[in-house]
Amino acid sequence: MTKQLGQQLQITLSEIANLAQVQRPVVSMWRSRSKNSADPFPAPIGTSGRQELFNAADITDWLTATGRGNNPHAAEDAAAFSSPLGQDSKHTHFAGLTALIALRCLMDMPLGGHNAEDLVDFADEYDPDNEFLFTEIENLGPNLLPLASYADLLTDASYTAAAAFEQLLGDRFRAGPAVQAKTMLTAEAIELLAATAVELTAGSEQEPVFTDDGGSDFLLAVAEILGEAAPATLCVGTLASESARLARRRMLVHGRSKENLHVTNQAGTVRQEQVKVRLAQFPSPSFPTSDAVEVLTAIDNISLEMTHQECAVVLAPAPILSDSLLRTTHNREAEAIRSDILRSDRVRAIVRLPQGMLPSSPRQAQALWVLGPAHADVSIADRWTMVADLSGQEMTASVRADLVGDLAASMGNRDYVWAHSFRFSQIVRTRSLLANQGSFTAKLPVLEKPGRPSQASTAQLIDAENLLESLSQSPSEPLSIALSAESRTALRPTTVDAAIKSGAVKYLPGHRIADNHVETELSGRAQLPIIGVEEISGELPRESRKISQLVFANAYPQGRLSEPGDVIFATGAHAGAMVDEVGAAVVLYPARILRISSKSPGGLLPEVLARDLSGWTGDWRQCPARRMHDGAKPALSGALAAVAEERRRLAVRLQQLDELSGLLVDGAVQGSFSVLNFGMTTEGTS
Repeated sequence: MTKQLGQQLQITLSEIANLAQVQRPVVSMWRSRSKNSADPFPAPIGTSGRQELFNAADITDWLTATGRGNNPHAAEDAAAFSSPLGQDSKHTHFAGLTALIALRCLMDMPLGGHNAEDLVDFADEYDPDNEFLFTEIENLGPNLLPLASYADLLTDASYTAAAAFEQLLGDRFRAGPAVQAKTMLTAEAIELLAATAVELTAGSEQEPVFTDDGGSDFLLAVAEILGEAAPATLCVGTLASESARLARRRMLVHGRSKENLHVTNQAGTVRQEQVKVRLAQFPSPSFPTSDAVEVLTAIDNISLEMTHQECAVVLAPAPILSDSLLRTTHNREAEAIRSDILRSDRVRAIVRLPQGMLPSSPRQAQALWVLGPAHADVSIADRWTMVADLSGQEMTASVRADLVGDLAASMGNRDYVWAHSFRFSQIVRTRSLLANQGSFTAKLPVLEKPGRPSQASTAQLIDAENLLESLSQSPSEPLSIALSAESRTALRPTTVDAAIKSGAVKYLPGHRIADNHVETELSGRAQLPIIGVEEISGELPRESRKISQLVFANAYPQGRLSEPGDVIFATGAHAGAMVDEVGAAVVLYPARILRISSKSPGGLLPEVLARDLSGWTGDWRQCPARRMHDGAKPALSGALAAVAEERRRLAVRLQQLDELSGLLVDGAVQGSFSVLNFGMTTEGTS
């Protein structure tokens, strides 16, 4: 660190400890013990409130001369732990400093060497509509150049502009206005809301839209989950909002605002067909109140503004969202608003989270609401809500992943809900929540899965027996299948996604095979059949397309073949599924493989899974996968194998009949042969 740098920076005793990578009392010990030494601790140059201020250059020189501390790069890192000398503090000019760091990123060069007029011109050039930094830089006035130099120093000391920006943001929350510190969430809470928002858009064919009503923490976490390649639109609130301007600067510095970040207060900029997820925290820096009526009114407004393509993830104190409200006049108004929101059937899930999500109030529990489209086809009396209480749970990655899965499942229809294996949640009737005077997440009557009426079971048995009798009267051999009435309770279905996570099913993607490697008339023994969308749909028979085994081995060294029992399926417009009974085939993308574990199948059977997937049009991972008891599997597998064999035999016979029909026509017309009349009479003959 140069002497000129030190003359620009001031540092407190706490910041010295952080710079030297020691505990705060160690600095006080250095100071007292070095008073009468040859290298006394530097004297303070001023105070800020009760804190003494020191010249950063004097401190780094003293650390170097005495060898104190655990940071050999203290001189280079000093700017990250100091404040500009002569300014009130870096917190006073927080907006201007973050704007300067954003401008430095846009210019892709240090700010030093430019005069104030040039920097304002650059700000106008990169922000012509004044959406995120022009006003902040222009308002710095005579402080512009000193702070520009400090922005350079801070960025260099932090090694990246993003790290420098986060340093300023963290300092602002720690030492800024109380509302900012009070609304700061833990990383676990931010990741939970972001992961939930992303999961709610899974399977959508439209580009999702994410909006953060409170700032940029949620959006940045969403962007991290999606990655650079995933298409998405990120919206950060209204144009005039200070938090929206800060959010845009932050996203830009993190490299997330190239083409997909929008700041708007006009809903019309989002296409109607896009899936939109709103993330909101109450209270937040832009909505600092914690009043129950105001919070619930804001959530009610979100609910009323939602279209059928929108959903929302809302975080607020548990006493407002999930707990029993105290019986006061004010809270009766809040309770009425909360009940109205529940009656709208948009609250799909209510989760009471563990304490500690809000560092400023570690004992206050937060709660989560997930809002989605109402079920128009469900009567008011039959509406349901997913509830969960995670009090006392540690929010580990595993817990977060399972909770996110539960929340995503809560958005589905009745089949989705019953197909999902909830880890933390239960499904209750919404009317039970409305009638309950206590906590929403307390023990309430669980909505049981509706059982199949016995009349329907009997009808299924009769239909199956009638069909077997009809088939036995055909020229083909009768099927060796016998049925008997059964009253065994069916196992609860799972989903494909849950089966994959449990290890019962393994997912394997299909291969992208070059067109010139796909053959239709390949001869010889060294060949592999190809199974793609056409084979699944029945447009092409198996082994009508093949690839040379040698070509496959050389061109696709990481390639894999199917195994007997693999469920090969396709999604989208050509959705369908089949069981590969033979194996040793190359699965052609976009077809994919689901391979049921032979050691722990979890009650799954390939033929059943294929049937479930064949009729499913939604996200394949959320497809309900029916399960059955192990003792019933062998008989069903044998019966299905007999049906498949009969189907193959009839397919061969049908192909032979088609071929015979063509030969009869061609031979008779061309005079190659004549068709004899074996006792058949025609009109006009005797």
